[in-house]
Amino acid sequence: MKIIAEEANFDAEAADAESLLEEVLALPLFAHLATASKEGPRDSPLWFLWEAGSIWTLGNYDGDSFPRRVEADGRCAVGIVDFDVATGRVLHVGFRGHAVLTPQEPGRVRRLLRRYLGPDESGWDSRFTGILGDESWVLLRFDPVTAVVRDQSYQLGAPQPRGTGPEVATGRPVPR
Repeated sequence: MKIIAEEANFDAEAADAESLLEEVLALPLFAHLATASKEGPRDSPLWFLWEAGSIWTLGNYDGDSFPRRVEADGRCAVGIVDFDVATGRVLHVGFRGHAVLTPQEPGRVRRLLRRYLGPDESGWDSRFTGILGDESWVLLRFDPVTAVVRDQSYQLGAPQPRGTGPEVATGRPVPR
């Protein structure tokens, strides 16, 4: 995977990009999978697991539309953002690459679900306990070709142009 750095775009410097990339990918955030369809682009927010240089996610072949879109055209983009309005932290990782569907691997599925639901499977919502062994649930493996890693964090209290900032984005005052 090639990390693309453009200084004018808040991209992390090459020395920091790899560690920032790993930092963001270690967090239980949503990955936004962008796919193409006949009706135009589509975005699917998904739980993910970063493992073996790939992003892994789950999809229900019978109930979700993105697995069929990936099957038809595996070219995809993935965006992940770590944003904290209270601190001004904004970290963005964006990928372009190719995705394929694979059968379930119970160990990998468990690691993905434990990342978001915790290690005690007895406490999981019933919607997730039935995934293991259900062949309609498939793994999607996204293999990144290029990545951008951006630290777009900002200082709270710094003067901001009118009409920008977290107060505008959220419609409520930000604790300082």
